[in-house]
Amino acid sequence: MLSYKFGMDEITTKLRILQEEFRLIHSYNPIEHVSSRLKTPESVLDKVRRKGCEPTFERIREEITDIAGVRVTCSFVSDAFRVFDLLTGQRDVDVVTVKDYISNPKDNGYRSLHAIVEIPVFLSAGPTAVRVEVQFRTIAMDFWASLEHKIYYKYDKHVPGELLTGLREAAVTAAKLDEDMEELHREIHGDRHQLPAEPSGGGLELSEEVVVQLLRQRAALRAAVNTP
Repeated sequence: MLSYKFGMDEITTKLRILQEEFRLIHSYNPIEHVSSRLKTPESVLDKVRRKGCEPTFERIREEITDIAGVRVTCSFVSDAFRVFDLLTGQRDVDVVTVKDYISNPKDNGYRSLHAIVEIPVFLSAGPTAVRVEVQFRTIAMDFWASLEHKIYYKYDKHVPGELLTGLREAAVTAAKLDEDMEELHREIHGDRHQLPAEPSGGGLELSEEVVVQLLRQRAALRAAVNTP
């Protein structure tokens, strides 16, 4: 379990580095927030029994792939795919499987991008490959999934049909909201929030857009001070 915790910590560190870089250097940050969770040993064993998995460390590592989980919440759908590319493009992150429930939602309306990645954790005995499940969602997707989880928990997974229909309709509404908000964002900002293909030099450089915004804010402050 410690190796899974360390693998989860490695992934969250990589994501928080990206988040901080976007916040400090670029004029747009695609990462709203990052959260993580580690299954308890009891929860892992319960899933081993439910799946009929052979109770050996080797089979558990192979078949139970969500022991360590990280969730990345983004503003827009394009951000979710972009952060996925930035994370999985790093040399020490190997992609095991990807399930794109954004492009192909589940029957109940669930949307999210799931990736099982493998990352080396360097322990005293040497490197250990650890698998971590990373989910990429928009704010709307995360809100829907949270509500759906609470409903299933309340009804012990036996949800009445009318509520299931309502959940599917809400998922469609959330997807339409994502689409509309991203289109509005593009109309206002264009594609300037996209990073250039090649990174700039190593220093902390302000983008032209940020400089313009700072100058405007300074001018507005001066005008406010000088107004009787």
